[in-house]
Amino acid sequence: MPSIAVNSTPQKRKSRSHVAPSEAPVSSPCKRRLPQRCSNVSLLTSVTENDVVSIPCGHKQADSENVAAKLEWHCKGSEQLRVVKEKLHVSTEPSRIACREDEQNMVLEFCKACVEQEKAGSLYICGCPGTGKSLTMEKVKGLLLNWATEAGFARPDVLSVNCTSFVNTSDIFTKILEFNQSVGKKLSATPLKQLQNMYSQKSSRKNMMLILADELDYLITKDRAVLHDLFMLTTLPFSRFILIGVANAIDLADRFLPRLASLNCKPIVVTFRAYSKDQILRILQERLSELPYSVFQPQALELCARKVAAACGDMRKALCICRSAVEMLEAEIKESTSKSNTSVEEKASSELKTTTTSDYTMKHEFDTVRIDHMALSLSKTYRSPVVDTIQSLPLYQQIVLCSSMKHFCGTKKDTILGELYKSYTGICKSSQIQPAGFLEFSNMCRVLNDQGLIKLGQSREDKLKRVTLKVDEADITFALQGIRFFQNCLQ
Repeated sequence: MPSIAVNSTPQKRKSRSHVAPSEAPVSSPCKRRLPQRCSNVSLLTSVTENDVVSIPCGHKQADSENVAAKLEWHCKGSEQLRVVKEKLHVSTEPSRIACREDEQNMVLEFCKACVEQEKAGSLYICGCPGTGKSLTMEKVKGLLLNWATEAGFARPDVLSVNCTSFVNTSDIFTKILEFNQSVGKKLSATPLKQLQNMYSQKSSRKNMMLILADELDYLITKDRAVLHDLFMLTTLPFSRFILIGVANAIDLADRFLPRLASLNCKPIVVTFRAYSKDQILRILQERLSELPYSVFQPQALELCARKVAAACGDMRKALCICRSAVEMLEAEIKESTSKSNTSVEEKASSELKTTTTSDYTMKHEFDTVRIDHMALSLSKTYRSPVVDTIQSLPLYQQIVLCSSMKHFCGTKKDTILGELYKSYTGICKSSQIQPAGFLEFSNMCRVLNDQGLIKLGQSREDKLKRVTLKVDEADITFALQGIRFFQNCLQ
């Protein structure tokens, strides 16, 4: 089954970008430019499947059209940032389900087989939160209905329910019964009994019925009778159910599948694994690639993807973190606008005290979500004692720790203090700051040793003391990336 790609058809690309057929397609988002004869910024929305490697960090302003596009971003920043936040909202459905093609095809082929053979069946979809389960099932529903129409089969009736909405777990049978069109007058029997009677004998009903039961684990009772009875409906001789249960609990299958197997109604299990760093990055890039302007520095997106993948692989969390970073940029722009209303003298005096010339240029010329925005947003979500400790250190102690990380990068596990001092002075000189003397450096290392960040060995001579890094390099990088001084050092 071919995957559904963003702007994968020429018709869609043409309608979005208005690019003439004779023009060459954009080869990479990092090098995209507006043609000189075009002024429509929507041209930047036409991308190819290859355009998922990185988000452009800025557009070279080679002509007046590019300048106009950049000015429009500044003048209407508030509205455009609102659009960006909407694009990154968890409730915004993407145009395609990226990185879940295999799982989507597996479920879709199962449903197709049930419709073709007019045979009931069941699936259990499990995985951690934020791994695309519910979103994929909604996509499968639409693809199945389109396929049935094109292939000449009767379109299945579809019932989507969220099990958290039921007051009583048995209410799901009432919901199914109400939806079933073949139900006649009400009987005294329970809804479950009516469904069992209905599918135990042949009826005139021809359409299959697809039931998508999200948050299935809410139906678990002490004896799990509701869950068992629900799946057993697919085993009745004239049943026309295609039941797909979705839940976060991965161990739920182990708890209820043995009993279902003994009842001959064991569902097929499809597991959605946590997103990897590359998958999170690709999904973020695909969502943002439809915008006609660049909002994030590539390094900022990569930092978000790496940290979220290491923590949980929850795509929803990654989207919330990115939205938070956008809100920080929005607050920064508002503050900058407010400052611009002050007098030139006050503005110049304030800038001399609070920021360097290069900082001012970067802030006002590149209104994008930077790596320091993302680091702050991540730190609010994932606070660890080690990161807090590193961020609370004085700058010179942070430089010592950074030089230790760079010195131990690779196969080295430890070194002597004299060698580490050479790495430290090298970083200081490259950053054009005066390094501390060896005695002061040795004292800073003792402080870091007391904090548990490095380990100092014993020796009569300080320069010969063995030094070992005791914290993860990723924690050091995460803690220091939000500090502009270390951005070049950490490259």
